[in-house]
Amino acid sequence: MSWALRGRQLREAMRQELRRTFTFWGTLRLLFLAFAPTLIIAGHAIHDGRCNLEEETLILAGIVQVYYVRIGLFFGCLGIFVRLVRGELAEHTLHYAFLAPVRREVLVVGRFLAGVLTAILVFGAGILASFAMMYLHFDAGIDFVSNGPGLGYLRAYLLVAVLACLGYGAVFLAMSLVLKNPIVPAVVVFFWEGINGALPVWLKRFSVTHYLKPLFPVELPVEGISGLFTVVAEPVPGWLAVSGLVAFAALLLAFACWRVRRLEVLYSSD
Repeated sequence: MSWALRGRQLREAMRQELRRTFTFWGTLRLLFLAFAPTLIIAGHAIHDGRCNLEEETLILAGIVQVYYVRIGLFFGCLGIFVRLVRGELAEHTLHYAFLAPVRREVLVVGRFLAGVLTAILVFGAGILASFAMMYLHFDAGIDFVSNGPGLGYLRAYLLVAVLACLGYGAVFLAMSLVLKNPIVPAVVVFFWEGINGALPVWLKRFSVTHYLKPLFPVELPVEGISGLFTVVAEPVPGWLAVSGLVAFAALLLAFACWRVRRLEVLYSSD
């Protein structure tokens, strides 16, 4: 089979998955997760005329690091990637895709890329809108974006979103191909990511957020009781964080391709 034909099949698999993903309720859930902070920031921009650039920068950093990375992107990717294969098994429709003259690996890679593209576009737009709402309603913020490091901060936040979509997406896709009910393990992963700061240094390496942390342009202060449980680890170099997460996602995607070739469609047991 030629690479040109594989490429066409891959694009068709992506197109079909994108069309299947953007249903009314599915799109509404994603938009809520992506733009909920934007609405809150918009209310803040309308009612609060006195803005401190340092405080606004710290607040936005907290929104991206705490909400988007640990909650919004996590649950958004969970909803997108678990249903790529496991969702069709539950709906008893997966055999239609497997009957097509397309290798299963091409189908899975195409669907994975469609899921990554969906998550990046929706959450990237949410982060961009939140960034614009935070800075473009007062003079110091506009100057920070136009003449300061603001655009560099935005690029860093968008890079983090892309890597988070790749990392979480690969984890949930692989998980859905191994487990009949991946929701409970997903909750475990959620808490694992949440307590990453308190884990021993060697355990921190088995976490997506550990590799995203050095890419953030603003470091959140550790205050109060949470500081007592925080274990400080040597930061991962930026190039290693990026290449490490991409390699991790590629490895899990390769595992998913291997696993899907051995997947038996038995609706009675699902």
